[in-house]
Amino acid sequence: MRIALVNSIQDVAGVNIRQNLEELLAAGGRWPLTDNHVLTFHKIDGRLIYQDRIDEEVEADLIIFISRHASERPIPALTVHVTGNYGTADLGGEPGALAPAAPAWMHAILRNLAARAPEGYRVSYEVTHHGPTELSTPSLFVEIGSTADEWADPVAGRALAESILSAVPEETINLIGFGGTHYAVRQTEIALSSRGAFGHMLPARQIGLVDPDLIRRMQEASSAVAAYIDKKSLSTDEVRRIERMLDDAGITLLSESEILDIGDLGWRTYRAIRALAEEIAPGSRVHIHELCGDGIPVPVEINPDLIEEVIKSDKDGFIESLRRFPVAHLSKTSSKVLPLFICFEREASRLASDITTLCVKLLLICENTIIAGDHLVLQKVRFDPAKAYRHGVPEGPLFATLAGGGTVEIDGREITPDMVQTTSVKRIHIPGLERYT
Repeated sequence: MRIALVNSIQDVAGVNIRQNLEELLAAGGRWPLTDNHVLTFHKIDGRLIYQDRIDEEVEADLIIFISRHASERPIPALTVHVTGNYGTADLGGEPGALAPAAPAWMHAILRNLAARAPEGYRVSYEVTHHGPTELSTPSLFVEIGSTADEWADPVAGRALAESILSAVPEETINLIGFGGTHYAVRQTEIALSSRGAFGHMLPARQIGLVDPDLIRRMQEASSAVAAYIDKKSLSTDEVRRIERMLDDAGITLLSESEILDIGDLGWRTYRAIRALAEEIAPGSRVHIHELCGDGIPVPVEINPDLIEEVIKSDKDGFIESLRRFPVAHLSKTSSKVLPLFICFEREASRLASDITTLCVKLLLICENTIIAGDHLVLQKVRFDPAKAYRHGVPEGPLFATLAGGGTVEIDGREITPDMVQTTSVKRIHIPGLERYT
């Protein structure tokens, strides 16, 4: 791959970064960027934001603009972003034009910046803004902000140079983003914690510009497979409007937790898992655990009574234990876990057995449970308000005392917990139960 690094001789930060790049390369060390790609340097006289069609002069498959970042509220910052104008072209480019993004490269450099940033520097994406926009080659800006002190800071220049030279893009999940501030706080956190890689992002202050055509152009320019909405930064009506347009466009909408859940799953496999979940449990939420790579997803059904009882008994322990399994569980609400799981075909039989074993063991530990042949017998003792009334106990604090295992006195009579309890028995049939104990 041919990568062009472009800076302006008028830009102190760009000169700083370039000097550090050249020093690191002259030192003779090995860097992933030069080991795997052909790197060229280019200087220009004018401002970078006005360099429309520079890719007609620079032969490259990727252009990295190294530059300064200025802000009305200056703080030390290292940022990455793609260029474009959602509205007017006040700072270069054309109105309403979006340049081709390089989400995987921005993702790789952003993560490197987070690991190398000097103390006191914030690391973040910036949302899409300024020119150049008239490019056919994917590009990104990597910048030092936000005042002359930072632009000339050799430590910041070195951190940024190392972050570029160390960049090794991984297989990312390319996203477009909606909402949030100029510095895309939530999108930055997602990228630093997952394979979610953002291309074009539309901030909350410009959300009124969104329409189906803009969404299509954002997706195409970002090679995006899905979208993310920072819902806390937008009104309910704005969120619903964007959701409708994404649905009409056939673009998958992912929440932050869903992006994090994907982990090392292949995107097509993840899509297949979501489609299967919708088929077997419409409207359900998918929770990915240790599933990774690619495979053929298949459903696994566990005894519904067994799942119901283990969720009542120790939901947290059950979910925490599931995190070690190569499986996804389905839920309808935050409290309702379905007896349906998804795993890869090659592991379905083993996982059905492993999940059943986990449920049985948790119930044997946490409940008054016995085994009777092929039946798991659960005995539950609970406080019975009706019995308490019959013994003359008034509703209120005395109920709480009895329910908590304490004894109360009514008209000189002791009322003990066992006097106001009811025992229920539930039998769950599990063929070959002894295999799971």
